[in-house]
This record gives sequence, C-alpha cells and structure tokens, in this order.
Amino acid sequence: MNLEDYIELHTTPEDEVLMNLRRKTNLTTTMPRQLSGPVQGKLLEFLSIMIAPKYILEIGTFTGYSAYCLAKGLQAGGKLHTFEVRDEYEDNILDFFERAGVSDRIELHIGDAEKLVGDLPYSFDLAFIDGDKRQYPAYYQTVLPKIKTGGYIIVDNTLWYDKVTIDSNSKDPYTQGVISLNDMVQNDSRVENVLIPIRDGLTLIRKVK
Repeated sequence: MNLEDYIELHTTPEDEVLMNLRRKTNLTTTMPRQLSGPVQGKLLEFLSIMIAPKYILEIGTFTGYSAYCLAKGLQAGGKLHTFEVRDEYEDNILDFFERAGVSDRIELHIGDAEKLVGDLPYSFDLAFIDGDKRQYPAYYQTVLPKIKTGGYIIVDNTLWYDKVTIDSNSKDPYTQGVISLNDMVQNDSRVENVLIPIRDGLTLIRKVK
C-alpha cells in the first residue's frame, strides 16, 4: 500500500454526493485528476468550517467537487462565487449543484476570472485558486485586493508534480507560472504563508495587511 492510499484510508470518507461526482468525473472527463479528491476535499471542508466565511471566491470549478466542499463552511446566508473558463462543463456543474442542494449557496460564472473578479461587489473571507497554472501570478494579484485583512487564500498544485524543484529552469509556461506564484507569495510582505506537501502541494496564505 502506498502512502497516498494509506492517508485516504485514514481520512473520513467523502459523502455519497461527492462519491457519485468523482465517479462521473472519471467517466466523462479526459483529466479527472484535476478533481480535488477525498483527502484534499475533506481538508478544504475543514478549513472552510474553521474560517466560517461569509463569502468565498473560487477560480477553477472543474466539475464542482471543491466548490461543494468549501460551501459546507459558509455562514448562513453566505455565498460562494466560482469561475470556470470551459463552458462545456456548465450544464453538468449546475446539475450537480442542484442535486447536491447547494444551488442557493454557489454562483457559477463562466469566463476568465482575471477579467471578471474585480466586478464582484464583495470582499472575500476565503479564496481557492486552482485555475490555469500559467495565470497563477495574475490570479494572485487579482484576488489579493478582494480578500479582507485576516482572510485566506488557498492555492492548489504549488508543488506541480515536483517540477518546481527538479525542473525549475523549464521553459514550460505552466511550471513557470507556479514557480513565479510561489516566489511572489514568499516575497509579499502583505501575507504570511505555508506550503503543505499534501497531494500536489497546497499553499495557505493569510492576508495580514
């Protein structure tokens, strides 16, 4: 048994709604690994419950797994705004939110978050960035001003299959996007941060000023 399987066996299992979504994602998408999965999903749920946000921002909906996990921590009357650039996923995402009973708490936006987030009339308590890795630095610069002081940003895939250490000179724009984001956060005096080596790397960022 590998370490990842052991960790999953010793984590509270995903609920039936998430299990069915994971199964459907594996059957109907070409890159199902983009889905957060049961361990990371449970961690996102726990973090959201601990923060108890009124408003959550997500960049990169995919099939809706992480949005559902994060929405579990929303305050009464709270709202999660999630952005997905691929419009071919829209119908399935909305159908999942309806079946999961969270349509009243999650608003799906189809389009480029970098261009649209600034139009939202909210300051957010929590954000989750998991979109196009090439745009990670731009996402960060767009999202941080929308986060309340004391609020949090979570960024996924910040180890990028270990390429950030073993292929740091790569010309690959995805790898360079992640490396640039990691360096940008580390050198930003407005935040504190910790990179957690769970799955493909998860960076927690707290806005301090």
